[in-house]
Amino acid sequence: MGLEFSERELRDLAVAWLALGVAFSLLLEPQLRNVLFGRLGGLTADGIASTLLISLLTVGVGFLLHEIAHKVVAVRFGQVAAFRADYRMLGFAIVGALVGFLFAAPGAVVHRGRITAKQHGLIALAGPVTNLLLAVVFLVPYGFVLLAGQGGFLAALAARGLQINLLLAGFNMLPFGPLDGRKIREWSTAIWALVAIPSILLGAVGLFVL
Repeated sequence: MGLEFSERELRDLAVAWLALGVAFSLLLEPQLRNVLFGRLGGLTADGIASTLLISLLTVGVGFLLHEIAHKVVAVRFGQVAAFRADYRMLGFAIVGALVGFLFAAPGAVVHRGRITAKQHGLIALAGPVTNLLLAVVFLVPYGFVLLAGQGGFLAALAARGLQINLLLAGFNMLPFGPLDGRKIREWSTAIWALVAIPSILLGAVGLFVL
């Protein structure tokens, strides 16, 4: 079974990507919220574009590859799998970001077919592991600009990409509700602990240190 994307799935992925980019831009750039409320402040058009682009290339890409990783592994195990956006939650994410709060639940990959508990756990594990790998990718330019003492767009992109992917990995490894961590722990507590403990600790670093 090959990896295919329906027109609806591509639309859902694109809408979720854009909505998350906008929501995180609003959350992380208070001046951008002021623009929407008619208070321009010192934010320029270039500044708005830069903030949105950084969010799309970090939060957006982290989310997209997280979900696609779930789908790739599910299809590998013979599942029929597709991403479905939750448009209501995407709307809540944007509205919440306007008031300085964000809980992002943009949707999920749904799959059907017979699988074992191990396969179900591996499908769930694929998402957080992808975010950890992306964090390593962003760590390289982050370390370079840090050592070089450089700022600007590349520094902001690298720092945000590292931070967001650590947060995504750590948050999704929590063993509660619909999160990946619960599915992994139901399969193997040992594997869950091996991945979850460093992921959650690194997520805390991303939240409080970076």
